[in-house]
Amino acid sequence: MKNLLSTLMLFVLIQFSYSQNASLSGKVVDNNQSPLIGVNITVKNTAKGIETNENGEFEITNIENGTYQLIISYIGFKTKEIEFTISNNENISLNTITLYEGNEILNEVVLDVNRKNKFSRKESAYVSKMPLKYIDNSQVYNTVTNQLLVSQNVNTFEDAIKNAAGVTKLWSSTGRSGDGAGYYSSRGFAVQPQLVNGVPGITNGFINPSNVERVEVIKGPSGTLFGSSVTSYGGLINIITKKPYKGTGGEISLSGGSYDFSKLNADINVSANDKLSFRLNAGFQQQHSFQDAGLKKSVFIAPSLSYQFNNNLTFNFSYEASSNEQTNETFLFLNRYAPLAFSSIDDLNYDTELSFTSNDVTIQNITQNYRGELAWKISDQWSSQTLISGGIAKSLGYYTYLWNGSDELFNLYAQDTDSKTKTTNLQQNFTGTFKIGDLQNKLLVGLDYLNYNIIDNSSNWGYLHTINLQGDLVYGEPAINEENLSTALNGIGNLNSDVSQNIFGAYISDVINITPSLSVMGSVRYDRFDYQGDRNDTSDDDTEYIESAFSPKFGIVYQPILNELSIFANYQNGFSYLDPQYITDFDTGEVTLQSYDVEQANQFEVGVKSNLFNNKLEATLSYYNINVDNKYYWATKTQDLEINSQGIELEINANPIDKLNIHSGFSFNDSEITNSPSATFLEGNRYGESGPEITYNLWADYKFFKNFGAGLGFNGQSEYDTMVDYKSVTGSFNLPAYTIFNASLYYETNKYRVSVKANNFTDETYYSGWSTVTPQQRREIIGSFTFKF
Repeated sequence: MKNLLSTLMLFVLIQFSYSQNASLSGKVVDNNQSPLIGVNITVKNTAKGIETNENGEFEITNIENGTYQLIISYIGFKTKEIEFTISNNENISLNTITLYEGNEILNEVVLDVNRKNKFSRKESAYVSKMPLKYIDNSQVYNTVTNQLLVSQNVNTFEDAIKNAAGVTKLWSSTGRSGDGAGYYSSRGFAVQPQLVNGVPGITNGFINPSNVERVEVIKGPSGTLFGSSVTSYGGLINIITKKPYKGTGGEISLSGGSYDFSKLNADINVSANDKLSFRLNAGFQQQHSFQDAGLKKSVFIAPSLSYQFNNNLTFNFSYEASSNEQTNETFLFLNRYAPLAFSSIDDLNYDTELSFTSNDVTIQNITQNYRGELAWKISDQWSSQTLISGGIAKSLGYYTYLWNGSDELFNLYAQDTDSKTKTTNLQQNFTGTFKIGDLQNKLLVGLDYLNYNIIDNSSNWGYLHTINLQGDLVYGEPAINEENLSTALNGIGNLNSDVSQNIFGAYISDVINITPSLSVMGSVRYDRFDYQGDRNDTSDDDTEYIESAFSPKFGIVYQPILNELSIFANYQNGFSYLDPQYITDFDTGEVTLQSYDVEQANQFEVGVKSNLFNNKLEATLSYYNINVDNKYYWATKTQDLEINSQGIELEINANPIDKLNIHSGFSFNDSEITNSPSATFLEGNRYGESGPEITYNLWADYKFFKNFGAGLGFNGQSEYDTMVDYKSVTGSFNLPAYTIFNASLYYETNKYRVSVKANNFTDETYYSGWSTVTPQQRREIIGSFTFKF
């Protein structure tokens, strides 16, 4: 009996060993044989997947016998597919697998299951237009990740951009003609969000964040790779939209909260087969103001698709259409030409509950943007990217603002807007790697064409009434409504302007790895500007001006600890084409058309980047110094300002302990107008676009249990003079410093997420402005429910 039991036990063990499934293992490295961390490894048509560890290694277990396709994908690298066969439950090792760098494609596979530092996502193919890891890049950029947006339950683009170190809001979106998008300050200069997925994407209104996958804020003058139309000397804002992926799934979200906030969003992805993936994102959002009047409404639809012809050729297309309607936020424009009757918020004596508008007076923005991409893998070393993109942004309705005409009184002016901005962009990029001797080169060669056309049939400006900041009527029509505005604007004429600009650009960039730890980068761009416009409707003679500009860029990176710590320095150039201006000689009455040189800005920057403790501490600290020598000054229409802007920036993404993620930023900016021959009273002043000297932000997210978590954070800035450009004439007007606290609670499973968010939960009264005063959002509570499938 004993022998029989032993025999049966042996038989069971043999059968059990044969029934075990096999495993697949390997190591993923780049072209320099450095291990790649966090590479997505998936077995096609199965639920099996994993990410590579800190050594670039992976192992997938419990694979049944059969033939499979292994998909290896990593942002900034070309996806590789490997066929493998499991037989007799034998374990297989693929040894070392090399991924070659290439453009980011839309159907990337992203697994976040094993990702610990969830607020860190620095790899991008947009910033350098070539695959370049963040720690290898001599340029600084901040990334606001999707995980951070979800953790904070972000419902406005303004709340999203607060997470970028050193970026602060100057103006909210106005919806007005031409430049109605929000204005933000970065490194001492104003910038608007005008780049979508790496190409121009124009909007005149506010941005619905429901289709935003992440936001990249690229710092410093970036004209060499991106030209002048979408950049400022402080940097640029690149919005990355949600893209299709292989698989079927999605989510439906419903939110509601303070001031009649409501939001419905649907995000659905479908893969018809292995080659075609389609994603549809659509939603509606609205909210009333915390003041006595004011509203914002937005509806959008954003389909996108990806079709993979074969392993070497992929076509990607994305489209977004939105219709926004809003009342004008309270913009108190302070008098720029005479001494102010007040110098602080207390002196202003403004009741912030008053909006001085009506819900019947709105402006609409209808926006469409499209982007088509043909990504061709020519070889393991070379790839081609062909892009065509464009858009149209319309402004329709009433734009109003309040101007401090005299003493403590404000005049309300209005315009009936009817304008559209159209863009068409063509790009061709070739990227590749090659060796010259022992030197590894990463090369980008690109061509760029942009047509920019503004057609403006808006009315001239009309006056409605004069009030004080307690809402008392002093003179004019008592009510602000559509009927009174129509009467005020009747018979005053229209602008009838049609201005077009064609920009032809060519650029080349080369990153040379002298050693695995030392690399240098050199880039140059040439642009030719062909400006075509007219003098409103007073002349039939079109004007045409042609200018050109060169823009160089250099960088150096040294890594004392390879892939973990780098020391970098860069020289970057930015430039700006200035439209010709009509100048009136008041002595003779003669009107002439004045052209200008292309503005130039130059930055020198040094800093340190880290990716330590297995990506648990990602940090960047840098010092920058930007000089503009020929800045245009709008009041004198001369080009003789000299501006210096310098400062430090710090950004940290950390995962110090399990389930705790931290994102924080700090900046200090010192800006000064160093020379101004045509307006000497400006010399020594801080440049008006610079905003506050100090900004800071922090957000921490901690999961107490498996499904329950909480977030807590703050953002703030120092006091600043919103009239600094004009204070020699007007005196100063200081907007007070503030710190805003926010918090959230959530419960999340694989099927749903329930969250509640409190913004400004201490109900702080605070302001933004740029020679203006605008009260900001008071305390709001928003609850959200998301169903995942």
